[in-house]
Amino acid sequence: MTALRWIILIGVTGGLILFPALFEPLLRPFAPAGGPVIYDRASLAGLTASHLALVALAMIPSTLIALALAILVTRPAGAEFLPMARTLANVGQTFPPVAVLALSVPLLGFGARPTVLALFLYGLLPIFENALAGLRAVPGAVLLSGKAMGMTPRRILTQVEMPLALPLILEGIRISIVIALSTATIGSTIAARSLGEVIIAGLTSNNPAYVIQGGMLTGCIAVLLYDAFGLLIEIAKRRTGREPQQAI
Repeated sequence: MTALRWIILIGVTGGLILFPALFEPLLRPFAPAGGPVIYDRASLAGLTASHLALVALAMIPSTLIALALAILVTRPAGAEFLPMARTLANVGQTFPPVAVLALSVPLLGFGARPTVLALFLYGLLPIFENALAGLRAVPGAVLLSGKAMGMTPRRILTQVEMPLALPLILEGIRISIVIALSTATIGSTIAARSLGEVIIAGLTSNNPAYVIQGGMLTGCIAVLLYDAFGLLIEIAKRRTGREPQQAI
């Protein structure tokens, strides 16, 4: 069933990107009479690449900073900074993405930069909380064994704590990426190139066929990435023998 689902998702995604005309008979009933059915104002492949680039540019620094904060507050010397770290991670969830875009446009201008900032802020909390939960869940006996073997704190972190916490960390990254993929569409309202262009074009021209086309493509990519991270999580679970309990 999983293999069939992957085949269908990859087929639909690839078809929408490379051969959108194949979907014209399916989308025709949703298009206005005599109006266009397939979005042709820009290359869907180009928009998809730009959309994924926005997500990557936001998620890479978001992941690194969230992991750094989680590691810091789980060290004895950084435990007192936990409230501050939580406040920083919660900033993105405090303001809706539209508000972040509206506030950052005067400073950063139109285009990709305000969108990347909004996605970056929105991605911090799930990764931070899951990484924090994963690092805290490492059994004390395991840490004590590492110390007894003469391992340095750095080696304990990289060779014991991080591998054991990896399933939960990946779960947090998966949540943030799926949120970012869907949220990135609103970046097109401030001239960021994304699949939101297709959806917004459909809304402004009263053409539901465009909306369905952009929504299907965004949704299929999100599900594919969600499932891909699911496979990585399963691999990490087998290596550690632990069942991650999702923090967020």
